[in-house]
Formats: sequence, C-alpha cells, structure tokens
Amino acid sequence: MLNRSIQFASANGLQAILFMVAAGLINTVMLSMIKQLSGVLHPFEIGFFRCFVGLIVLLPIIWRQGGLKVIKTDRMGLHVLRGALNAAGMLMFFLSLSMAPLATVSAIGFTAPLFATLLAIVILGEKVGLRRWAGLIIGFIGTVIILRPGVAIVDAGALLALASSIAWAAAMIAIKRLTHTESPLSITAWAAFFVGVFSLIPAIFVWQWPQGEQWLILAVIGALGSVIQFCFAKAFSLADTTVVLPFDFLKLVWATLFGFVLFSEVPDPWAWFGGSVIFASAVYIAYRERVKAKTTVPIQRDDWAK
Repeated sequence: MLNRSIQFASANGLQAILFMVAAGLINTVMLSMIKQLSGVLHPFEIGFFRCFVGLIVLLPIIWRQGGLKVIKTDRMGLHVLRGALNAAGMLMFFLSLSMAPLATVSAIGFTAPLFATLLAIVILGEKVGLRRWAGLIIGFIGTVIILRPGVAIVDAGALLALASSIAWAAAMIAIKRLTHTESPLSITAWAAFFVGVFSLIPAIFVWQWPQGEQWLILAVIGALGSVIQFCFAKAFSLADTTVVLPFDFLKLVWATLFGFVLFSEVPDPWAWFGGSVIFASAVYIAYRERVKAKTTVPIQRDDWAK
C-alpha cells in the first residue's frame, strides 16, 4: 500500500514537472511571436486579441461545466479590479517585449511573486518572519543587479517589465481574495472577459486591421495563452508549489535561446545573474509559505483543471 502511494506521488510529481516545463516553453514561444508581431502591430492590439481568442477557447469549457451558473458571482467589483490590474500588467509586459531583450524581460518577470508577498503584508496584513523578509530583500537585490541604476542606462523596456510585475502582483492579491468564494473557472472566465474589455480601450487608439497571416498568428497567440494557463493549473493541481516552481526557471533558458536565434540578442550575464537571484528568492519564499500552509489549512486543488 505504501509502495503504491509512493509510486502515485512520484508519477504525479513527474507529470506536474512536465506540465510546468511545457508551460515555460510554450510561454516563450508565445512571447517570441508577440515580439515578432509587435514590429507591425501595436502591442496593445496584440494584447486585446490574446484575450479575445483566449475567451473563445474558454467558452466550450464553461459550457461543459454548467454554463452561466458556473460563473455566477456576487463579487463583480473585485473581478473588475482584478481585470483592470491584469490588463495593465499584460499591456505593459507586451510593450516591454518590443523594447527590451527577451531574456531581460523574462528575468524581471520573476519579481511578481516578490511584489505579491510584499503587497500581502501591506494590504492583507499577513505576518512574515525573518527568513521570508530575507528572501524578499535578496530578491529585490537581484532586480537591482539587472537594472544596475547609476552604473548603466536603465532600459525603459526593463522598467515597463518591472511595473508590469507590480500590476501582476496586485492582481494576485485580488485573486487570493476571490478564491475564498469563487471557483477557479469563474475567476479565469471573468478575467478573460474584463482583461479583454480593458485592453480594448487603449488598443482602439492604435488600431490597424491585421493583414493576411497576421490573423493566424494572433489566433495562435491567443490559443497558446489558454494552453499555458491550463498547463500551470494542471502542474499545481498535481504537485506542491515547491516541487514544480524550480522548473519555471527554464523560462530564462528558453528566452535566452530564442532571443539569440530569432532576434540576434546577445545573452546579458547581468540578466542571468540577477534573474537567478530573484528566482532563488521566489522559490525560497514559496517554500516558506508552503511550510506555513501545512500548519494552517490544506491547499485546495483546481478541480476543473483535472
């Protein structure tokens, strides 16, 4: 019986890792397509189509799970706020891709969990011990290593990526509040809708109709975005955060490789060094939060992603 349990846990862990690796690789493919397409279409417009196609992909899932009753909510205001924050984070991130190297943007993206922890302390009043404070400080030192203010000219794209992480972190706090009463599918569906609405507003001012194969690329970007979300949800439903999160670091490997091959971007050692520091601190904080969770309530699985 014990051997079967160990084998089951091991199989689940391996599947979770594969889903996380797939999510990182597909994410880099999607970002590369966005970066390439941003040369002819504005990133704001790409962001809108990413959400629009993503919502279309979600509709069959919503229908199979019970239709409108599944996404019924009494917390519409918080869904709207989360949508606005997500839209701001996504649009700034997509814009940063058109201005900074893929690896640099990916490395700075690792700061989102750090900002989320900091905002949880300020907004939710969460108690953080000395070890998690140390992890936060080390993570932000990694950010300084990448930006190197006062030593090098701070790249505007890198600053946009950092601002994007702050917006994503604020959205995470909203999501954390929503999980108390809302299902994962409801949260995902309303996010797709409101992020699409909020991203359409700035896109209108830079709008130009896609031509030819651009329609196909936009459709693929939107579909890949939904696949990434599913892979993440599946990975975290199969294993603990501390098991799968370390493999998220492969995104920096993929980003460096794709940036070099597709965009002739020379790998920046500072981005690698700083990104490694940020990522290590994020994993440590996730580990400490997992330790804390074990002493309080069990982690809830995302049933709809099974």
